[in-house]
Amino acid sequence: MDLDTVRTFVTVVAAGRFQDAATDLAITQQAVSKRIAALEKALGVRLFTRTARGAVLTGDGEAFLPHARELMQAELRALASVRTAPLRVDVIGRRLCPATLLRGFHQAHPEVALEVTTLLDTAVAAIRDGSIDASFRAVGALPGDLEAQWVHDEPLHLLCGPAHPLAAAAAVTPEQLAGHRLWMPGVVPGTEWGAYYAEFATAFGLTIDAAGPNFGTEVVLDTIAESARVATLVGAGSRVWWPPGHDLRRVPIERPTPVYPHSLVWRRGNAHPGLAALRRHLTKSESTAGAWRPAWAA
Repeated sequence: MDLDTVRTFVTVVAAGRFQDAATDLAITQQAVSKRIAALEKALGVRLFTRTARGAVLTGDGEAFLPHARELMQAELRALASVRTAPLRVDVIGRRLCPATLLRGFHQAHPEVALEVTTLLDTAVAAIRDGSIDASFRAVGALPGDLEAQWVHDEPLHLLCGPAHPLAAAAAVTPEQLAGHRLWMPGVVPGTEWGAYYAEFATAFGLTIDAAGPNFGTEVVLDTIAESARVATLVGAGSRVWWPPGHDLRRVPIERPTPVYPHSLVWRRGNAHPGLAALRRHLTKSESTAGAWRPAWAA
């Protein structure tokens, strides 16, 4: 089985669209389509149903997904066994704040060989079995064989269309978001980001709507651009682009400022010299005074 096709499959699942997966993999959308077609031919099943709004897993695709993720972790372990391993660091998404932090490290330390992965909810297990060296997470209690270091407070912004009632505001408070529909289909129960937004909503009496299949960021942006009711939440450090005609607005949330507390997590006793350099580099951040953060991450 061609592992490039498996990697592409996992990336399409995470991105929700072939076009977004192509961006994440730095290849063309046509190349993504060819890889998925080759994998489907090898397996003898259809993995996705392609719709106007994105790529939806079939039943066979759902069944194959956990095994595909295991193959990706096995590849990392195999490579590490026969070569001097680069520093392998996981980020939740390549357009999110942790990826920017990691790029800053790479620019400051080009001598450190670096591999970037996106393992989502399997990252902690990958740290523990040695498949990767570290991951950026928002953490509470950790297993005894893991350590964590806080590295960055990322403020939240409201992202809305020009017709939204809060579009013209210079800033809003968390309480002002009550009664507004905050649509975040990527918020998955049982994940750390799911726990974060659940506690944020409870603390300020908000309703976060995670309904509907996650067809990717592009569909969310299209929806809020056309709506006077629907908005979403994004991190201040997230790289979010939209067509000029959308005229979306980023509105800071203040008094208090909710922050997503990013930490670096690694396995206790990991002596990779690149990990030590990364930890030193990330100590430059300062925490946000008076910010709101969940009790489990305080």
